Amino acid sequence: MAPGTTMTDITNPPTQRERQRFFSAPFRSRAWRDAGTLFLMLLTTPFGFSYALLTVVLTSALAVTVVGLYLPGWLVLGARGWGGLYRGYARLLGTDVAPPMRRRRGTGFWRGLGRTIGDGAGWRAVLFLFIAFPLSILSAVVVIVFLVTALGCLTYGIWYRFLPLQQAADGTWHRGSMLWDGTPMDTPAGIAAYAAVGLVLWFLWPQLARGFAAVWTGLARLLLGPTRNSLRVAQLQSSRGRTVEDADAKLRWIERDLHDGTQARLVALGMQLGEAKESLQDDPGAARELIDSAHLATKEALTELRELARGIRPPALEAGLTVAVETLAARSSLPVTVDVPEDLRPVPSIESIAYFSIAELVTNAVKHSGASGVYVLAEQRGDELWLRVRDDGVGGAVIDAPRADGHGSGLAGLRDRVGSVDGTLQVDSPAGGPTVVTLTLPMQVHGH
Repeated sequence: MAPGTTMTDITNPPTQRERQRFFSAPFRSRAWRDAGTLFLMLLTTPFGFSYALLTVVLTSALAVTVVGLYLPGWLVLGARGWGGLYRGYARLLGTDVAPPMRRRRGTGFWRGLGRTIGDGAGWRAVLFLFIAFPLSILSAVVVIVFLVTALGCLTYGIWYRFLPLQQAADGTWHRGSMLWDGTPMDTPAGIAAYAAVGLVLWFLWPQLARGFAAVWTGLARLLLGPTRNSLRVAQLQSSRGRTVEDADAKLRWIERDLHDGTQARLVALGMQLGEAKESLQDDPGAARELIDSAHLATKEALTELRELARGIRPPALEAGLTVAVETLAARSSLPVTVDVPEDLRPVPSIESIAYFSIAELVTNAVKHSGASGVYVLAEQRGDELWLRVRDDGVGGAVIDAPRADGHGSGLAGLRDRVGSVDGTLQVDSPAGGPTVVTLTLPMQVHGH
């Protein structure tokens, strides 16, 4: 059973669940919260529209004066505050919209003025305020009319008795409404017709409210959230910051291994050679044993250095990514099928990231998946290196933040490493498997 899936989701087909949601919508708090939020926006959008209009008028009128541009500039920045208000409305409608990137402050008078008056997020908020005014009227009026009409039709059988008498087309007197041809609606058939119309409208108004809510949140995400480029820059900065921290941790790890391992062996080697030198004339046999021991220590130190160097950049990468991955597959305890073209040669930095990513994913499959085999595919697609690692294990892999004990951070660290060069990582791992991890990396990075 997939994560988040309940037995009800399995036994009830999607069409039945959709019908259940449709008929239960008027009785759920979400529909009433949507309607209330739309009505609340109807009350505030006229003020936002006036603010946006004032901003545009003052900017046009004062554009001829440099100092006068500061007032419109601050109005543009103030529109960001209105954007925050409508992001709050979007949250009430069930969608979190991230705030735009912080404004970059310019140094000096002219640069500061340019950054203030040219704030893109502020002007997008101004545009939102212009669109929000007619949209709020349309959405609130439509939803409220449908809701009020539904309630009125459903309760018509009660309140029509309090209406004044009217003469029907046949000369009889009736209470309640009349059709266009003078047919009275205070009869059982008329009351039933009103109830039927009210019932239809009763189940329709939550769908209208949800539809308008989707329009509002989509517009807020488009104009009040971060742009795609700014979000990309922020993600790159974040992933590169984490990559720098990871590199610093690896440097400390190398330093510790050199200090605790290789350096200790070299110190012991020096002491053994010193003892052998002192006993060379008095006890040649003991000196020979010390030299043999020193020779063995030298080999062990060289082995440690090779293992350490392999963790930095595997020697097999000098022959290309294909050879390196095939070597990795040969050492794996699971059967690994490799499909990597021999002429696939990205720049060395990308090649290293690709190799270590594949190594991490193969290791995860060996340790956690219970798979019987792994398939590795790599190819060039345009200017990108496309990698896919698939195993037939139990699935359920997720990208979790690292825990305090350092475990559970493999895929998260891999995502950061790939993101540091503007790459992407996608994980498709339903319960029961298979697990498919897809990575895209640029074939080149800036500076190459």
